Amino acid sequence: MVQGYVNLNTEKNKQWLQEYVDNWVTFFKKQTDTGKVADYIPKLEEADPDALGITIIGKGGMQIRSGDLNHSFSIQSISKVLSFIVACIDRGITYILQRVDVEPTGEAFNSIMHLQINNPKRPFNPLVNSGAITVSSLLNGNTSDEKLEPLFNLMEKIIGYRPEIDVDVYVSERDTSMRNRAIGYYLLEEGYLESDLGVTLETYFKQCSINITTDDLARIGLVLSNDGIHPDTEEIIIPKNVARIAKSLMLTCGMYDASGKFASYVGIPAKSGVSGGILAVVPPRVRNNDLPFLDGCGIGVFGPALDKQGNSVAGIKLLRHIANSWDMSVF
Repeated sequence: MVQGYVNLNTEKNKQWLQEYVDNWVTFFKKQTDTGKVADYIPKLEEADPDALGITIIGKGGMQIRSGDLNHSFSIQSISKVLSFIVACIDRGITYILQRVDVEPTGEAFNSIMHLQINNPKRPFNPLVNSGAITVSSLLNGNTSDEKLEPLFNLMEKIIGYRPEIDVDVYVSERDTSMRNRAIGYYLLEEGYLESDLGVTLETYFKQCSINITTDDLARIGLVLSNDGIHPDTEEIIIPKNVARIAKSLMLTCGMYDASGKFASYVGIPAKSGVSGGILAVVPPRVRNNDLPFLDGCGIGVFGPALDKQGNSVAGIKLLRHIANSWDMSVF
């Protein structure tokens, strides 16, 4: 446990925290060889399996950055949080949740089995592929570019620039995602898609191919930590009720079929992607100890070597260590 931090904004304590994180990034980077990069999307197979980086951003400009930070990477399934937020803002929470549930599945993120056995057969939650594809169909617009415009606008408000789609990743996903096409046809048959199947899938593949960095993820996490309010401008970026539902989903469903273990052992809302990214949210908390980031923070992690569930193997270990050391759990 890190104790004795009365004023974390002093240069001495910033330096101590930086060295602390640097040491643990170096330690957990040695464990990347226990995972493997995603190989079912050919473009993702090109990632450096030994990379590991982290950005932590708190209120008042407090930042800790360490490891491999020169990498940009596709956002992949982390985009599901953002598309859900946009859909809820544009269409209303009630409308969206009539079409996508908020329950964990216990199955792999690309499973179709839970659709067949559930009654009604709506997707369990918006953070698995079936739910995210449904949400993509619910976004306003007749083309994929029109549907994604509000998502890009949301991201630009938070991270300060308009991100771009990695065309190579998009093409790689589009040409190899047979399972997602099968899920799409099933959803179409059940009547859950509100836009053309081709447009829906194109939207989904494009949103997963948006390029981001660990800094971007940390800034998104910080806004969510602050219940949707940008801490620098005090602008309401995301309505509070939408931000809170998104965080609840991240806590219960955000780490694929390892979400229960992550909630138990790390205890903070998070969403992973198969490129190796993790978006984590640390809400403000009350503790007897003087600890880093008591006012909340956002965390972005990149480590493309994945475990069997599709989560960054070293990234999860690094997050678990920091969350436990700094008592970040929401429980």
